[in-house]
Amino acid sequence: MHPIEVLERYWNYSAFRPLQEEIIRSVLDNHDTFALLPTGGGKSICFQIPALIKPGICIVISPLVALMHDQVNSLKQKGIKAMAITAGLSYTDLDTQLDNCIYGNYKFLYLSPERLQQTIVQERVLQMHVNLIAVDEAHCISQWGNDFRPAYKTISKLRELQPTACCIALTATAKAIVVNDTIDSLDFIDAKVFKGSFMRKNISYQVINTEDKNYHLETILKQYKGASIIYTRSRKETITISDYLISKGFEATFYHGGLTNIQKTERLQLWTNNQKPIMVATTAFGMGIDKADVKSIIHYNLPESLESYYQEAGRAGRNGEDAVAVILKKNVDEDRLKSQFLNTLPSIDAIKFVYKKLCSYFQISYGEGQNTLHQLNFKTFCNIYGLKKTLTFNSLRILDSNSIISLDQRFNFKTTVQFRVSNASIFKYLENNKSQDKAIKVLLRTYGGIIDYPTKINVELVARKAETSFKQIIAILKDLERHNIIELNVANTDSEITFIKPREDEKTINPIINIIELQQNLKKEQIKSVINYTKNESTCKSIQLLNYFDEASTEDCNVCSVCLSKQSISPKSTIELIEKEILILLKEKDRSSRELLYNINCSQAELLSVLYLLTEEETITITPTNTYKLK
Repeated sequence: MHPIEVLERYWNYSAFRPLQEEIIRSVLDNHDTFALLPTGGGKSICFQIPALIKPGICIVISPLVALMHDQVNSLKQKGIKAMAITAGLSYTDLDTQLDNCIYGNYKFLYLSPERLQQTIVQERVLQMHVNLIAVDEAHCISQWGNDFRPAYKTISKLRELQPTACCIALTATAKAIVVNDTIDSLDFIDAKVFKGSFMRKNISYQVINTEDKNYHLETILKQYKGASIIYTRSRKETITISDYLISKGFEATFYHGGLTNIQKTERLQLWTNNQKPIMVATTAFGMGIDKADVKSIIHYNLPESLESYYQEAGRAGRNGEDAVAVILKKNVDEDRLKSQFLNTLPSIDAIKFVYKKLCSYFQISYGEGQNTLHQLNFKTFCNIYGLKKTLTFNSLRILDSNSIISLDQRFNFKTTVQFRVSNASIFKYLENNKSQDKAIKVLLRTYGGIIDYPTKINVELVARKAETSFKQIIAILKDLERHNIIELNVANTDSEITFIKPREDEKTINPIINIIELQQNLKKEQIKSVINYTKNESTCKSIQLLNYFDEASTEDCNVCSVCLSKQSISPKSTIELIEKEILILLKEKDRSSRELLYNINCSQAELLSVLYLLTEEETITITPTNTYKLK
């Protein structure tokens, strides 16, 4: 079957995006292939179509569990047999699923790099007819890459198990050093490299220096009406900003990692259908979501790297229409960025200390603990040992990314239920509480032993079957407990910890010290690059991004904040007049930039440039309440 026929049959498209067909042809010709396609370039099709054409199964390695499930669900909806093997499976279930991949005519098996290290997985892969190895987020394999994961180094084992299968590596953001390192690590032979341009001509990249972010937020959303994502750093801010926008008449909602799966699904659907076109979210939102009509991406805080910024900004304008990507920046934001990402980088000694305390917390003996799973209440853990939360969390993340532990922040409710009364009493209770009828019947029919012994239940599953909300099920359970109908235990845990390696203290941590130091130096360079990007007001923003990703360009985009400011350079007489009016107004009282703009007949760009000059000359200064005053 020809690739275009597969595209039309399963995706209902009649033409490929740039480079897709060339990449697919390279894979079909059994070449090791590197595909560097910026966000929105359609990377998954590049391995899915050749895998469907070739006989056998494609093994996809991905570090993102949510993205694996999204792709598997999408393939299933097309009638394609696919599965993802993630955490939480018993040995028996794992054994069965791997057998299905060998004998069940499956076309795709999604694995995390950590799963690939398991002996049973390697043994079964050896028996599979593998037609292609696809490595998603391939930059993770390079120690120079953003989000380096040492577990990715084990992918070379997969090539040993299936030496005749070619490999395709895919990523959206990678500098030249990362591409070369990835090709070496994956043992590519005569690699075919396809690199799409990072230029997005329809996106206006803007940096707005302001002490009143909410004012500019409203202005942008009114100007660019349609779907929008506002990225912010904290969960609390997603709620605060969403509430603020709703109070101003905007249709908005929020999204962060602490929501239940049902809440996430509901909010995603509201946003996708443009019922709530404005999504205020942490960076947990957006990965794998291909919504074509996003008009604006707004970063309320400075991004932590230009790699992540480019990916997030690239979610705008995928339909080819004009869109905007804006960073809102206060004077204090640079210090906040450094404080959050540099001042909280844990030392090697701190990482070792957290690891030892984690072992003590779960009573892991020396030489033991490998592959054991534990529930962690992060706040309690920090309080017991007097640990600083941010440094401790970053230490856990480093241990996770270096495959010492696996940290799963699912914010799950480990709930157990046992009915304390007879069947007759249950149905008598239902006669007087008909609103709880469906939920109780779902509990009884889903969990067979729930009358005989305490049974762990999946609250989200019960809510879905009962066609109600997570919150309502919890309320019903508590009501049943209050009436002595059930015995209830709701243990709220922050996350799950799996010890990947046995406890050996110094011997566990010492091998990864060099990697940690390299990654921390890389993080410092990334923060520096973000700050330089936001401060550089002389070079076109698109050119700055292209140069960062090793793509030479000297052609201005003519739509970014730098280009637009050059197009409206004011004559000296105008600047002097604006300066004079600012000083007159500030003699009366301290004023915000919004008040000054309201009282002076000039553009926002002109006002901000003059304010910047006056601040640099120390003629005026900024107060703690973000107003300007004479010095």
